[in-house]
Amino acid sequence: MADWLESLDRLARERAKAGLTRQLLPRPAGDRVVDLAGNDYLGLAGHPEVVGAARQALAAYGLGATGSRLVRGSTDAHAALERELAAWLGTAASLVFSSGYLANLAVIRAAAAVCDLVVSDAYNHASLIDGCKMSGRPVVVAPHNDPAGVAAILDAHRGRTAAVVTESVFSVDGDLAPLAELYAVTSARGALLIVDDAHALGLLGPSGSGGVRAAGLAGRPDVLVTATLSKSLGGAGGVVAGAEPVIRHLVDTGRTFIYDTAPPPAVVAGVHAAIGLARSADDRRATLAERGGRIAARLRAAGFPVADPAAGVLSVLAPGPEAALGWAADCRDRGVAVGCFRPPSTPDGSSRLRLTLNAGVPEADFARALNVIVECAP
Repeated sequence: MADWLESLDRLARERAKAGLTRQLLPRPAGDRVVDLAGNDYLGLAGHPEVVGAARQALAAYGLGATGSRLVRGSTDAHAALERELAAWLGTAASLVFSSGYLANLAVIRAAAAVCDLVVSDAYNHASLIDGCKMSGRPVVVAPHNDPAGVAAILDAHRGRTAAVVTESVFSVDGDLAPLAELYAVTSARGALLIVDDAHALGLLGPSGSGGVRAAGLAGRPDVLVTATLSKSLGGAGGVVAGAEPVIRHLVDTGRTFIYDTAPPPAVVAGVHAAIGLARSADDRRATLAERGGRIAARLRAAGFPVADPAAGVLSVLAPGPEAALGWAADCRDRGVAVGCFRPPSTPDGSSRLRLTLNAGVPEADFARALNVIVECAP
């Protein structure tokens, strides 16, 4: 065997020894597992109106976009979705990407064109971390959810123009960022605030318009918003929303926009339909809030120190990676899918189950899943 393949085998053995091996687990169509692992928070991925809109666009445009956005990939469906997203998020404009990951890479690189320092929350998602690394600017990691810590970093780098990067609802632990306090810090020091709203869009704010709007920051020229379209909206893709000059800069220079094939029009049309449903889904948001409080209370009664979720994510610490794997596997064997997060997906090096709420899960199934999760605990 070639030396490089032997090296990869050695690394795989080391990961296995540490309990960090990962597996692909394909699911069949229409499986009966209770889904508390995916991100279809509002249960819209299979909604008849969403599927119907996608079906119509599939017939009209075909399977794929056939090119990048600047070649042949931009359709009427893409333009309509961007107008709808900007109106919903309360920004001047928006730009759709083929994933939230690529949107995050693009927006941080765009900020680096006018900023010479990037400040990143210690618990940020991998896409934000990668965007910071690829920005070409010095990166300082700030303590998690600590506006005073961000202020100290900015004050220590006076004379630099900075971009501060955070999530609104953090993807691993599900806690809420103090966005208003962070903005007070950044605006007072001439810094830009970039917020990944992926896990708040559809769940927080008026009509589910996200964490940035809930914090009263929508439309501020020094606030940029990103989100994925694959969570509450049940589709795929990503968006950057903000001031017109930012969107123009991304169209002209954004490598993950210019050189990537556009999202399929059928998916774009389905997401557009999902936004219409999400805007009026106060009943589904109320269901999620009630279920979040109920599952947190049940876990606390079982001895797990968890707080009520800020949106749709609740994490439960496990004794270690192997215990987390076993816990998730035991739940799956009993028909309940839960997330299993281990390093490097967890910023603090701890392993945990991540439970994601889904308003589309029938009540009887949700109640049974609660019992299974507690009974399978290590």
